[in-house]
Amino acid sequence: MTTLQNLMKELKNLKPIPAVANQLLAVVDNPDSSMEDIANVIQYDPAITASVLKTCNSAFFGLKNPAESIKDAVNLLGTDQVIELVLLKSGAKALSGKQKGYGMEKGDMWLYSVSSAVVAKQVAIKLSLKNKNTIFTAALVKDIGKTILESHVFDEVKKINLLVKDKGFSFREAEKKILGIDHAELGALIAKMWKFSPKMIKLIRHHHLADEKMIKDKEIAAVYLADCICMMMGQGVGSDGLSYRFKAQAMKELGLSADDVSMIIAEFGINMQEVEELLHIV
Repeated sequence: MTTLQNLMKELKNLKPIPAVANQLLAVVDNPDSSMEDIANVIQYDPAITASVLKTCNSAFFGLKNPAESIKDAVNLLGTDQVIELVLLKSGAKALSGKQKGYGMEKGDMWLYSVSSAVVAKQVAIKLSLKNKNTIFTAALVKDIGKTILESHVFDEVKKINLLVKDKGFSFREAEKKILGIDHAELGALIAKMWKFSPKMIKLIRHHHLADEKMIKDKEIAAVYLADCICMMMGQGVGSDGLSYRFKAQAMKELGLSADDVSMIIAEFGINMQEVEELLHIV
């Protein structure tokens, strides 16, 4: 049995997402914040600043005049685009590795995480939800618990698969039964350790809607639905995606129809082509 104490020891070795991502979300969530406030947060992280400027000035964006500062980048690309670049760059290292316990090769989880974030933002925009950048980020990093749990899942995969095949458990339920904790719970612990906001911790903790009362929270339901849509599209599906529980009530709570989901999937195809090109730069 994997003990929480052992997992907590491993958490200390997990390289945190740069603090600028957390600071940026705090500024963005403030309705009184300005473009200058956002630029000021980013520019005090030299590595992120250099990386964002390099990406802004790449052929992908085709700017006529190169951005020489974060303020230039915000003015030329817009606030949302720069925020997403920072968040993508902040999460890349943490989520790009191989997840053998979940049947995912190197880069699979990163592609899936970005796909989920893109879809979650589409849902948030469609529903005019506030805090769309927080929703984007939560969807991007919601599976961070897998980076720690995956080796333990690999060691116990026979027991987990037995519960899935013979007992009808979802992969997450079997994970919890065998290991004593699931990746969503562990992800919430990591988010707390990284001093994420209570809202972010809640979104990560409940992104599978294991507690069905959380379905009333539209932000959680949006992140959950984005996860489901990625599974439907076969985008980055690992072992756990093959035994995923879809709760149709989430669509009802959000007021979305099957046609709405079809439209989101169609839009994703256009957006993801751009994202895949961007990932080569990020």
